[in-house]
Amino acid sequence: MRMNTKDQPPFRSSYVGLHRLLGMLFILLMTGCSQPPSIIWEAVNEEGAFLVYRRQSPIGEEQYSITADKESIIVKSLQGENERGRITGVAAELHLDMDLSPTYYSNQRIANGDTTNIFKMEIDAGTLTIWEKYFDPVQQEVPSDFFPLHSTIPAVVEMMLYHRYFKQGASNSIPTLPRGEVSMSHKGQDMVTVKGQEILLDRYVVEGINWGGRTIWLDKEKNLVAIVKANTQIRELIRKGYEEALPVFVAGNVQEQMNQLADYTHNLKGDQSATTVLSGATIVDGLSDIPQENMALLIKNGKIAAIDKLEELDLPKETRIIDVSGKTLIPGLWDMHAHSNQVQWAPAYLAGGVTTIRDNGNEIEFATAFRDAIDKDGMLGPDILLAGMTDGPGERGNGVIRATSVQQAREVVDLYFQKGYKQIKIYNSIQPDILPVLAEEAHQRGMTVTGHVPWAIDNSVRAIELGMDILSHDRVVFSILFPEKTSEELQELDFKEINSDRIDKAIAFLLEHNTALDPTINISVIRNLPRETPLKTIESGADRIAYELWEGKRFRRGVSAQRAMAAKERVLQIMRIVGAFQKAGIPIVAGTDNIVPVFSLYQEIESYQKLADFTPLEAIQAATIVPARVMGMDSQTGTLEVGKEADIAILDENPLQDITNIRTVSAVVSNGNYYQSAPLWQAADFKPAK
Repeated sequence: MRMNTKDQPPFRSSYVGLHRLLGMLFILLMTGCSQPPSIIWEAVNEEGAFLVYRRQSPIGEEQYSITADKESIIVKSLQGENERGRITGVAAELHLDMDLSPTYYSNQRIANGDTTNIFKMEIDAGTLTIWEKYFDPVQQEVPSDFFPLHSTIPAVVEMMLYHRYFKQGASNSIPTLPRGEVSMSHKGQDMVTVKGQEILLDRYVVEGINWGGRTIWLDKEKNLVAIVKANTQIRELIRKGYEEALPVFVAGNVQEQMNQLADYTHNLKGDQSATTVLSGATIVDGLSDIPQENMALLIKNGKIAAIDKLEELDLPKETRIIDVSGKTLIPGLWDMHAHSNQVQWAPAYLAGGVTTIRDNGNEIEFATAFRDAIDKDGMLGPDILLAGMTDGPGERGNGVIRATSVQQAREVVDLYFQKGYKQIKIYNSIQPDILPVLAEEAHQRGMTVTGHVPWAIDNSVRAIELGMDILSHDRVVFSILFPEKTSEELQELDFKEINSDRIDKAIAFLLEHNTALDPTINISVIRNLPRETPLKTIESGADRIAYELWEGKRFRRGVSAQRAMAAKERVLQIMRIVGAFQKAGIPIVAGTDNIVPVFSLYQEIESYQKLADFTPLEAIQAATIVPARVMGMDSQTGTLEVGKEADIAILDENPLQDITNIRTVSAVVSNGNYYQSAPLWQAADFKPAK
């Protein structure tokens, strides 16, 4: 259940330790001072802190100071996080003139001996130089107006960006470097209660920092109070002292996200016909690898009503006929391991032909609102099936929904069931005595259990025996073959130990327990690129990704050549086993995790065909009918058959001829609604296909 501080003494203890460490570093890096009653930049002398949350769970703190001398304002920030046991630190320093024009900025990692420069900007003799992580410096003349910006900007630096914005008259936007601009839209006011005192805050939506935007709150002096942002995970940053207002900030962000989704729907959905025909296409129905040429597919009230030659169909007069001659229709794709933390995923997914996603762990408030807006209110987006993130105690826990006792386990399952979740998502800190309770409670309600093999169990076979129905990520594969080995021992596995007897025994076990696997192999591929290898070498659509999302993805340092080669061999061995599992009837479903919407799914599907010896049809089925069966929805969707939901991807080329043609989606039908892909891509800030 949602837990307070006293419910999590192990985490709290670690958090306090992290806080003390930050305090010592802060003393070394910053000058102690007090905050004035109002902002007079020439005399500013302030210190403060922002609390950092991930999925509403406290994971760290950013401490800052703002001081001034006669010529400049100096802003210093030190941020420390303990995020699921990963301790990181970032130090930043910003210098500004008295008119809040930036003259210097540095943002650098300082944890575990890592002093990587994340972002740096410096002005010298009229020349501005920018360093971005592992890339060569770029120089240019100093612009008349700008602010240095990157997607992981510290809260206090972001606050100074807003102060500069308002000092210049709150124009529509402010230019940023190395590219782009930031715009702010005032959305209203929220009353929060802090220590019994009511405080009125202004709510804004800011675009140009992270993909899609963020919701922020400012006080009457334009000081930053709270940020709720996403990209690929939701984070909240709250000025220390305002933490009791967290629910207000979460709710405000959900409201703004739903407003954005309503705008997408208004601008992109248009007038839809109750009866539509897609005429002249090649149909790949998802069941057979023999395509049907020059066919027409009739859609009535969101369902497939007929598949035949156009001249054989009896069409009502008001039927909309769409000529798709030369194109290929396949079932709408599924992403079975999504983390759709913001509504920009909706147009992006549809643009790429994805009509159903399984959200595999998210904040309840946003996830349920997103799902219901699409399902109940007819908003634009894929169908969303929810798996409820559930973790155990301690600092390495994920999110605020924790099951640390039998009673809590029962309450967690009932909470998710009442909110319409299809699955319970198990995470790493669940204890061995709690997992079977979660599984039993879920199964009694018709829910299934998915997720990670918990650390305390450290055995995929045992996790399945305790009630798990679907296992996530490729690391579980070796564990199924070698249940006697620990995860550490499996890291050093001699691949010569893998033999047909091991594989056959694992297959028999998985079939007996009706277990499905969600390998997310694309993560291993991307994380183990050789150092300085451009992402585009394995992701042909990399340059089309929304920049603010792409920023964090392209800055992957890569690994050594030796490690990359070892990882490649490991992936090949895993995929060989996955291929054997699939041939024997083990359900393998395609999913992405927190990488890039759509493109990572394409890569996953292609990997099944290229590395696991799936046929092109089998690779497509891993993202269509197989996940539909796993989720108990194969009578409704997953193939192009009469009576099923009209969820259809329309491709320029046939993927049965070349699996990479899965990337040629030019239009989509979702719940009977027809959309061209290009406007959807543009709405999501992706570049349309050429």
